[in-house]
Amino acid sequence: MTKILLGKVALVTGGSRGIGAAIVRRLAADGAAVAFTFAASEERALALVAEVEALGGKVLAIKADSGDAEAVRRAVARTAGAFGVLDILVNNAGILIHGKVDEFALEDFDRMVDVNVRAVFVAVQAAIKHMTTGGRIITTGSVVADYTGFPGASIYSMTKGAVSAMTRGFARDLGPRGITVNAVQPGPTETDINDIESQRAMLRPMMALGRMGKDWEVASLVAYLAGPQAGFITGSLLTIDGGYTA
Repeated sequence: MTKILLGKVALVTGGSRGIGAAIVRRLAADGAAVAFTFAASEERALALVAEVEALGGKVLAIKADSGDAEAVRRAVARTAGAFGVLDILVNNAGILIHGKVDEFALEDFDRMVDVNVRAVFVAVQAAIKHMTTGGRIITTGSVVADYTGFPGASIYSMTKGAVSAMTRGFARDLGPRGITVNAVQPGPTETDINDIESQRAMLRPMMALGRMGKDWEVASLVAYLAGPQAGFITGSLLTIDGGYTA
C-alpha cells in the first residue's frame, strides 16, 4: 500500500474500537502519525497502540470523554504538541441511545447531543488553529440522518442530521483556507458494538448487497477523503451503506 499520508498527522476521536479503530489502522498504514481518543477501556486502547507500532506506525492514545468539551480541546492540543502539527481530524466518537419520544430521558438527550454534536464543533474549532491549506476534517455521520428506518432512533437521527448540516456549513467557512470538510454516512456495519446475531440477521435482507458493511470498508472511504486525491471534495455527505437506503 502506498504511503500517501506520509508526513501527515491525524487525530481520530473515539478510535479504540469498531470503525474508529479501523480508521486508526488505515491512516497509520497510509503513513500518517495517528493520535486517537478513548473514553473507557485503556486495555483496548493500549492493545491498538501495540498493534500499530508493531507494523511500524506512529500512534498515540489519549484518554478523553468526547462529552467533556475541555477534554476534547486538550486532546487536540496534545496531538499537535506531540507531533508538531495537525493535518487530519476525524470526528468518529459517537453514542447511540435508543428510546421512543414518550419515554426518552432528558439526560440521555443531552448526553447524545454533547457527544455526537457539540464534540464535533469543539474539536473542529480547536483543530483549525493548527491546520493549514490542505487540512482535512472528516466526521462519521450515519444514514439515519436521511432515513431513520425504525422506531426509537429519532434523537440519534437528529444528532446525525446536525452533523450533516455542520459539515456543509463548515465547508463554506473553511473553504477559503484550503481546508476540506466532509462526512461519511455508514449504514449497518459489523463491529463489536453491533455483534448480536439476531439483529444482524434482521438487517441483512434490508441491504441491496445482502450483507452488512465491514469497518475497514468505512475506514477506506475516510482514508480516501484524507488523501491528496480528494482535494476537490468538500461539503459532501458520502453514503456507504450497501444499498440500505437505495
